[in-house]
Formats: sequence, structure tokens, C-alpha cells
Amino acid sequence: MAAFLLRHRKVSTLGVSGILKDKLEPCRPHVALRLGALAGACNLSREYSTSYDNRANKFDFLDLTPLSISFSSHFEAMLYLLIDMAMLLAIIVCCCPHAWYPVARRKNRKIFLHVGPTNSGKTYQALKQLESSPSGVYCGPLRLLAWEVAKRLNKAKVPCDLITGQEREEVDGAKHKAVTVEMADVTSSYSCAVVDEIQMLGCTTRGFSFTRALLGISADELHLCGDPAAVPLIQEILKPTGDDVHVQYYERLSPLVPSQKSLGSFKNIQTGDCVVTFSRREIYKLKAPVLHCTLGQIERGGKHLCSVVYGSLPPETRTRQATMFNDASSEFDVLVASDAIGMGLNLNISRIIFSTMKKFDGVEMRDLTISEVKQIAGRAGRYGSDFPVGEVTCLHADDLPLLHSSLKSPSPILECAGLFPTFDLIFMYSRLHPKKGLYRIMLSLGTKILANSRKGHPSVTFNALSKEHFLENAKLSENYFIADCEEMLKVAVVVDVLPISLHDKYLFIISPVDMRDEISSQGLTQFAQNYAQKGIVRLKEIFTPGTLQVPKTESALKELESIHKVLDLYVWLSFRLEDSFPDRELAASQKAICGLLIEEFLERFGWQKQPRRRKLPSRVNSGFLLSKETRQCVK
Repeated sequence: MAAFLLRHRKVSTLGVSGILKDKLEPCRPHVALRLGALAGACNLSREYSTSYDNRANKFDFLDLTPLSISFSSHFEAMLYLLIDMAMLLAIIVCCCPHAWYPVARRKNRKIFLHVGPTNSGKTYQALKQLESSPSGVYCGPLRLLAWEVAKRLNKAKVPCDLITGQEREEVDGAKHKAVTVEMADVTSSYSCAVVDEIQMLGCTTRGFSFTRALLGISADELHLCGDPAAVPLIQEILKPTGDDVHVQYYERLSPLVPSQKSLGSFKNIQTGDCVVTFSRREIYKLKAPVLHCTLGQIERGGKHLCSVVYGSLPPETRTRQATMFNDASSEFDVLVASDAIGMGLNLNISRIIFSTMKKFDGVEMRDLTISEVKQIAGRAGRYGSDFPVGEVTCLHADDLPLLHSSLKSPSPILECAGLFPTFDLIFMYSRLHPKKGLYRIMLSLGTKILANSRKGHPSVTFNALSKEHFLENAKLSENYFIADCEEMLKVAVVVDVLPISLHDKYLFIISPVDMRDEISSQGLTQFAQNYAQKGIVRLKEIFTPGTLQVPKTESALKELESIHKVLDLYVWLSFRLEDSFPDRELAASQKAICGLLIEEFLERFGWQKQPRRRKLPSRVNSGFLLSKETRQCVK
């Protein structure tokens, strides 16, 4: 039976001996008891096997039917003990997340924490080490940051591949990689690795990816860049690993001055200003036309033109909008943005203006946190830019006290880091509960994240579907919380009814789909159903080329952004199920067209004059190799 389990499992070796050694004080008595029982059962099996000289009568671990009645109860007990031990192993592994990554545990890593405020040069210093290393990887929270680092290293004659969920740009002879943090390879070894914005390991949704990078990247030197608030937690998490940890603190390179006076009116807007708001509708109310080409509040006076940056814009569009704003010769001298500017873009901002100090976080309207205020405000006055001194203020005077108190206060210390079960653990659990679908497995392994107002960090409550939920018995360390998997559960409901493998279902649940977006969720559903029914998903069966056009209303713009998400999802799936999603080039070209059409909307509507107007077809032809049929979709 044991041989059968080993031969048929698909999980990686987890190094049980390494896990047990010096890592399991809370579990040690329970482990010893179970190991003793298992040893007794194994001795019984050996006695049974050696007591028969006839080969045909020896015990077959794969077939329990020939067992005599006299021995059946003993071997039934042993079988349940084996299952119990598999569950116990899962409990052990969940107690020790650092043991999930045996490659990293075999290396004595040197950890360098580069911590300080925004615009302090911490990432710059880490990247210098990466550039001078014989091999390495940069892990960033955004595709924009990965692009920027790959471009920088290649420009410095250090060949560097770019790998994100949706791109693969390989350079001949490259021993360096710039990746999004979810794409970090924990099976390879590097001389140097950099993880940017490491404080995001406390994020309820994406934090587990940063924890995975922290514990799993195998590098001689691991450089972590981020907020000082993450230092105590990281030091505590790394204690069991034996890694050598060093902390380097940085000060801001240019001053940031909080204004004592609010902006009061948009008539006081100046070149280099960035107005920050937290809803897409408000962004266009401030910048762009709402109806009948009426100018937004900032552009109405005719003195300024605005670039726009917000989260649901395609990354390429965000980059071009930022480039226009940064260009001193451009007429786009004001930026209207969401908190998406908090990371990922180098911007020449003179003054940050908060139009409000409240945001809706998906659950409630709340005040901005200290960390959010600092992250956004710190974008003003970038070192080496045209504005060496940054300024920050609010539109309304009654918001100034919260701004000033936030900037004076230290960021709250992070108390726990995100975790999410790997496919190995999900597979192991599925073998123990073969009748459970992925949704029920996710409910068992995943959890509902609740705000713990007393401790100020997420706490974990498990769904009581079954007494067999092994994570309920795992006594997860207080240094960790299980990530919010609400979006994944929505996908699991869709794929659970489909006749596809558990691994394929897992790919769909971790895909970059926005299930709150109706068009995006419909796209995933259609992709999954076609994949299950036909084994191949042709883009033209779902998306009709020739229908894209420049949006003329805000709702049409939102729909185009949703279509971009669907095409982005197809590209992501094509890198993982290449034979089944063969139209990657068509999807990528259509995705590029979406970005250009969105840009055309931003330029065509919202002002009376149109400086340096782009001719869309020529840009498409010069930037992408499109078929005639594809080019016809541009109207």
C-alpha cells in the first residue's frame, strides 16, 4: 500500500526528516504516538509476509481482497494508519511552511533587508547587486516593474529575460530574469535575487506569493526591499531557516513637505501636479468628458492637459500615459490617478493632491491607512527629477489633519504573512477525500478572512464542513494567515462540474481573472467549458475580430477594458496549456489593439485641441505583425 501511494502520487518530496528535526515541538508527542502505531503495523505486515514461503500467498499491498478474515482487522487498521499518517504529514507540512521549499533549505542564504520610505534608493542599491552578480532574478509586484528592470539590465549589457504571466521575452545567453512575484521559480538556484515591495506579504489576497518568494527562492544572496514595518515579521519567519539576516535602513533622498494649506479649488492646479482619487468615475469626472465632450474640472480652464493612470487600464496604456506626463516637452502636464501610482511607475511629480482621504475597499468606505498615505504621498519629488522637493496636500481643508498625522506616524508593524496551500497539498488532500470536488477542498484548505480588530491583522476561521479538515488541527503559526480565496472559490464553482483534471482546475483557479467583472467571468467560463468539451479553445469561437472600435462613452470604455482582461486571460492560459490555447499571437495582437483604442479615447475626447495626435492604424502596423483580418477590426 505504501509503495502504491508513493508510486501514484504527484507531489514533490517534502523532506520529512528535515521537517521533523527541530521544527515540530508542538506536534512532537502526537507525531511520536502515530509513528509508534505505524511501526507496529509495519512489523505486523513483515511478520505476515515472511511467514509464508509460497510467493502466491504473500501479502499484496495493492490488492486487499485475498486477506484471510483472521488478519483482515489488523491490515484494515494498518491501512487507516497509513491514511492517518498521510494526513499527519499534511498537518506537519502546514505547521512548517519553510519546509515546503527543500531547494532553498539546502542553501545557507544571506538575507539583506533594504528598508526605508519611498524614494530612498533602497531598490536601486539592491539592483546594483543583482546587476553585478553572475546570475539572478528580480521579483516585482507588477508587470511594469519587471519590464523596467529587464530593460535596465539589458541596457547595462546584462542579458535578462522577461517572464510574467502574459509575456516571455528570452534573451540569448541570459542568466538573469525579471519576473512578477507569482512567477518566481523556487526550483532553480541563483547567485542573487531581489524581491521588491516585500511588505506586501501582509496582503490578504496576494501576500502568499511574497511569502513563497521569501521562503522559497534559492539564492546565495536574497535582497528584500520594502517598508521597515515588515522587518520584525520577516526576522521571525526566517528563524527556522537558519538564514543569515542583515538589515539596512535608508532615509529619503529628497524632502517631502506636507502643505499647511489645502488646494481649495482646481483653479490652483500647477504643472507637475498629480490629483489622486479612488474611483474610476471620479477620475474621469476630474479629467475627461462625462457627456457631450464637456471638459473635466481640471482641463476646463484650458491651461492643462491630463494624463490618466488607474488600475484597470492595460499596463501598456498606463506606461504610455506616464511617459507623456514625464515628458517635459509634452502638453500633458497634470496627472489624474488612483492609488495605482503607489508603485510600479517612475513619475516626475511635484505635488500630490488627495481629492479625498477615504476609499471603498470592496467592503466599506474607510479612511486611508498610514501605509497607503505614505506610499502615495512619497511619489512626489522623485530624486533626480525636475522637482527635487516633493509637496503633498489635500483638496479639502478638513482632510489635512489625517494627512499630517499619517505622515508623522510609523507604519503599523506587520504581524503575519499570507499563505496559500500549494498544488502538492491540494493533491494530497484530494487523495484522502476523493469524493470532494475542488470547491469543497478549497473550503477545507482555504478560509474566510476576518478582520481582527484587537490585533489589527487578519485572523483565520475555518469552515466546519467536516471534522476531517486537517488544517483545523495544524495549529498554524501566529506568524501566518491563510489568504483570502474568495475569487478562487468563485472559479472553483465554475470548473468543479467540468470533466477536467484537478491540476487543470487548479490552473483555472489561480488564473488572473476578475470574477467581479461580468465580461471577464463569462470569458473564463467559456474558456473552461470549451477546454473541457473539445480539448482546444479557439479564440474566434469566443471573440469576434472586427468588432473593436474606439469607445465613445464611459460605459463603452469600461467594456473595452473588460475585453482586454479576457484576452489577457487567454494569453495567460496559452503559456500553461499551449496545445489547447493555440491562438496566443491573435489574442496578444487584439489585446494590443484594445490598449491603443483606449488611448485613442483618452486623446480624442476630453479636450478641444489634440496635440501630437496619433494615427492609430500606422501605430498598429509598425508595432505589431498583424494579419489583414486583424487590422480590419480597428474602426
